Amino acid sequence: MTTTLRRDSDGYEAWVQRTDTPLLVLAVLFLVILVLPVMVHLSPAASRAVVAANILIWAVFAIDYFVRLYLARNRWQYVKRNVLDLVIVVVPFLRPVRAVRLLRLLRLGSVAGVANRRAASLHARVSIYVGTAAVVIVFLAGIAMYDTEHLAADSNIKTLPDALWWAITTITTVGYGDRYPTTDTGRMIAVCLMVFGIALLGVITAGIAAWFIDRLRPVEQAEARNEATLADVMAELQRLHRRLDNMESPPAP
Repeated sequence: MTTTLRRDSDGYEAWVQRTDTPLLVLAVLFLVILVLPVMVHLSPAASRAVVAANILIWAVFAIDYFVRLYLARNRWQYVKRNVLDLVIVVVPFLRPVRAVRLLRLLRLGSVAGVANRRAASLHARVSIYVGTAAVVIVFLAGIAMYDTEHLAADSNIKTLPDALWWAITTITTVGYGDRYPTTDTGRMIAVCLMVFGIALLGVITAGIAAWFIDRLRPVEQAEARNEATLADVMAELQRLHRRLDNMESPPAP
């Protein structure tokens, strides 16, 4: 099935709807390719296949970026809103960051699936997105930390489970302390994960507060309506009381 590229909002949305699912599959595949060389020892042929798959996925995402840029009505706004995608496409050295694409595609898929639902479901979408982001970031940070630390002489992170345990305790700001990075690169990864963990807690706290506010708003509105009705009733009673007083008062001689 061919797709006619039209440079308008309909053409852009049509392209997004057609490509988001395949790109999501490629993003998941890329996560596998990212982890595979770290977890298992690959033969030279398998290593070449991983490199070829890496280049192919990079080419697909590059094509997708430039097609979306072409279809966007405001190209400058598109570039500003997708700086990370541009960096990933232009600088092949940062290809591993492309796994972040998975989060954006999951967000787009969830929003598209519930676009016509009532506004209260926004909190559920945000919760799913934040939860998915946290799981992927923990996984990627653990892999990166293991790859960085397990060969260091003074490192205490020697296995992938150790690295994942460190990532979980770090992102939750628990700081258990039994596992910690000893290399400069590992500390940089740790700083990034700490910042993300603080931001994640802020988003979760704000989401919980917003959920309670939404639940309490109908109660507050009902109380406001009751108070307004009570004020009207009291005003009417006072008016009737004045009329009765006037009727009971003796006429002036």
